[in-house]
Amino acid sequence: MKGCILVVDDERDMLLLLERIITEDTGHRVETTTDPYDALSRIGTGGVDLVITDLKMPKMDGIHLLEKIKTRDRTVAVVVMTAFGTIETAVEATRKGACDYITKPFRRERILVTIENVMSFQSVTRENRVLRAALEKKDGFASLLGGTPIMRKIFDRIRQVAPTQGTVLITGPSGTGKELVAKALHSSSKRRDKALVTLNCTVIPENVLESELFGHVKGAFTGAWKDKRGMIEDAHGGTLFLDEIGDLSPVLQTKLLRLIQEGEYRPVGGNGIRRADIRFIAATNRILNEEIAQGRFREDLYYRLNVIHFDMPPLVDRRGDIPLLSQHFLKKYAALNGKTITRICPLAMRRLMDRDYPGNVRELENIIERGVIFCRTETLATDDLFLDEQHSEPSGAFPSSLGDLPFREAKDRMIDLFHRHYIDQLLRNNSGNVSRAAQRAGIQRQYLHRLMKESGITTEDYRHPAAGE
Repeated sequence: MKGCILVVDDERDMLLLLERIITEDTGHRVETTTDPYDALSRIGTGGVDLVITDLKMPKMDGIHLLEKIKTRDRTVAVVVMTAFGTIETAVEATRKGACDYITKPFRRERILVTIENVMSFQSVTRENRVLRAALEKKDGFASLLGGTPIMRKIFDRIRQVAPTQGTVLITGPSGTGKELVAKALHSSSKRRDKALVTLNCTVIPENVLESELFGHVKGAFTGAWKDKRGMIEDAHGGTLFLDEIGDLSPVLQTKLLRLIQEGEYRPVGGNGIRRADIRFIAATNRILNEEIAQGRFREDLYYRLNVIHFDMPPLVDRRGDIPLLSQHFLKKYAALNGKTITRICPLAMRRLMDRDYPGNVRELENIIERGVIFCRTETLATDDLFLDEQHSEPSGAFPSSLGDLPFREAKDRMIDLFHRHYIDQLLRNNSGNVSRAAQRAGIQRQYLHRLMKESGITTEDYRHPAAGE
């Protein structure tokens, strides 16, 4: 989706250059102005997705403009342009809410990648904001987040399936949000006023599970000193969510099959048959066809459960949702921990986007929670996330995630990745001595400083007590 970009610079030649580059290469609508106050008036009317502003301007500097923009509309993204000599100020701008900064003279590819990254995030955020508002008003499953095509299909299917009585099977790797889909189906159904009862088939020991599910009568076994309601009775009129159904024992699979087929069950130790009006939703991270082939899961129960099927994608298949999910978790855990962290720095977000996440959304949530705990400023930085300790990618490997990106963006990210790893090793080998590291690398010291700033690297972590510049 194309958006509107407002460029603010007191040099008209720069405005003309940026307008031509952005219009020709991205197709986004571009507005320009030399007056920061005029820019603010346009923000007030809405419709602007991104502001690219120079840092040094006579009427109002870029930092002041950034602060005023965020006061008027926090959803507007801001990118700051700066000369090399004022990088420190540009870094400060990112702490105050700027999405990124670009140094002059800039590479054409660099500014185009920055724009597309920001505009893609703005598009997903805007669409998800509209979607969540609609869901909260009509469907009630706003806890599910995503703007990628694969997640939109899941949202559409939830809207179709929720009002029906169909039994649902949700499959997918651990941490992909299977339970959230179950909650969304229930809260959007005609049974929403009744209970959603969740039974985790793995957590409860097998010898207790039958009693928990079906209930028991007094004297049914040692310790059964009174009648006990089961989860089926608790879920009557509502929904029973059977999580990790692939771990259910063969005996209980047989009894569950009868319950689903006939709507009847018998409490443990009881003689009378009881009726149950329940909608069934089951979930598993196992591949049930393989479990059936191995004789561990009943084929007839599988077909009873698999009336409607949701297959939840791993996070690497919906990588475009990572910024949105990250911001959601940041807001959640900042509030829980009483912190005022409001944003994630661009370098940290790029690192998050480059990971492969074997633990899926749950792993991303854990990373952000840990980052919030260790963060001491209002901006979550790369060092707060401790990503290097988890070895997501071997340092010499080509990140598999880059194969999903357009050439120019993949190239730019690969260059950034090379800079980070090369500078990291260079400084380690020279104990944080920038002058010696630059000499060893055969580059100017000022250029090494610039690369360090762009990569978010400082010398403090590399210095031994006697090291210096």
